[in-house]
Amino acid sequence: MASARNVRGFGVASLAVVSTAVLLWFGTGLSPCWPLPWFAPLPVLLLASSSSGRGTALAAALSWLLGSLNLWHYFHGVGQAPVSLLIPFFGFPALAFALAVSLFRALLRRGAWRTALLAFPAFWVSFEYLVNALSVHGTAGSLSYSQLDFLPFLQVASLTGPWGLSFLVLLFPAALAIGRHLRGPAPKQAFRLAGAGLGVIALVLVFGALRLARRTPAPRVKVGLVASDLPANINVAREGLQTARLFRDYAAEAASLADRGAQVIVLPEKLGVAADPEAGNMDALFQSLAEKAQAVIVVGLIRISPPAKSNQARVYVPGAAVRSYDKHHLLPAFESKLKPGATLTLLSEPSGTWGVAICKDMDFTPLSRQYGRAGAGLLLVPAWDFDLDRAWHGHMAMMRGVESGFSIVRAAKQGYLTVSDDRGRILAESRSDAAPFSTLVADVPVRHDVTLYLLLGDWFAWLALAALAFTLIQLCRLGRNAPTRRVSDAEVH
Repeated sequence: MASARNVRGFGVASLAVVSTAVLLWFGTGLSPCWPLPWFAPLPVLLLASSSSGRGTALAAALSWLLGSLNLWHYFHGVGQAPVSLLIPFFGFPALAFALAVSLFRALLRRGAWRTALLAFPAFWVSFEYLVNALSVHGTAGSLSYSQLDFLPFLQVASLTGPWGLSFLVLLFPAALAIGRHLRGPAPKQAFRLAGAGLGVIALVLVFGALRLARRTPAPRVKVGLVASDLPANINVAREGLQTARLFRDYAAEAASLADRGAQVIVLPEKLGVAADPEAGNMDALFQSLAEKAQAVIVVGLIRISPPAKSNQARVYVPGAAVRSYDKHHLLPAFESKLKPGATLTLLSEPSGTWGVAICKDMDFTPLSRQYGRAGAGLLLVPAWDFDLDRAWHGHMAMMRGVESGFSIVRAAKQGYLTVSDDRGRILAESRSDAAPFSTLVADVPVRHDVTLYLLLGDWFAWLALAALAFTLIQLCRLGRNAPTRRVSDAEVH
């Protein structure tokens, strides 16, 4: 009999692990299906109410680890990250998920239903926020990015940043699991707790729908984007004749975009290498084009100005001196020898204030908030993706516009040419490999929206940290060995 129970328990646990892992595999990663993360933790949360503490932790860790391996090829095969770095990269989130589920289980089995409901998402958001603060990759691993296609829900980023999205995605399965756990002994309490969690999510969706429906007049500008994924153009062109030839090719495409009415033209990141004093020839080429076309042109390149070497965006404005922006957040290993920037680049235009950033800068919320506080209504972003991550990494930038209230024009080689507004709506998009020189022309609103997240920053993440501390205190008060018993609605307070 005991053997039969053990076999049945192992089968149930295995089913929970596989179910959560599969939902995570397809619900996160490079091409996430946004509804799946809402249900992914549910199998292991249901298992937690009946399984041992050790079994619950093992199932949770294993399910998260297996589900997150959807990114193994991207980081190891494409990004060439060594296995020694990938072990903690995949292992720490699996451990954090196991601890979050274990905390949920401990509170659930001690009758602290409300605290358990709060503890699970609060633990995960606290983990995400601390990783964001310590990691050179910023918010890149956040669960919130699985929800970029769910536009009504995405609007909560204007209030809480990415942290509120992750919290609510995990609050949903926690509410369902607690409702299922209490369904028999305390059905009224089950209904109240599950209803409270689902009610909060419903209110958030109503807010998002209203925010999307709101129409605010704004000046519009016509933007042009161009990128080439020809084999000779993907990597950084060598200094000298190769870079000069590539710049002439891009200048010709930029002139064509200006003929189509583009008022601002954005080229990708790190097209070639320009060293002083030869860099003056490139400046003369694009400044002349900007004057003739009466258009702002943004060009990404490696700029060498001894002793410094930087990933730079050169900005050519008609009737003005050449401006520049140095990338703040450099990609480890690939850009370790470059000097990071520390200042903003702002353009005062008739339509409003424009800003400039480069690719990985958009993985970090503080820089975008700086642009938001400066009143930017449009951000111009040269970029370079890795083909496979064209949707995942390319679209992450859109959340920064929702958070800090501006439209984004992002031109990436091996990625997308993307124009999005301050609601995260993609207004126009084209693959960079759609033609030898892929181009896109679109109208974009220049509107600066003052959001709660812009004003208060990471207030929700700090609230999650405080909530986690509260739940841990509650667990200590209840005691490690508090007995588990079935309750009725009359006993639940």
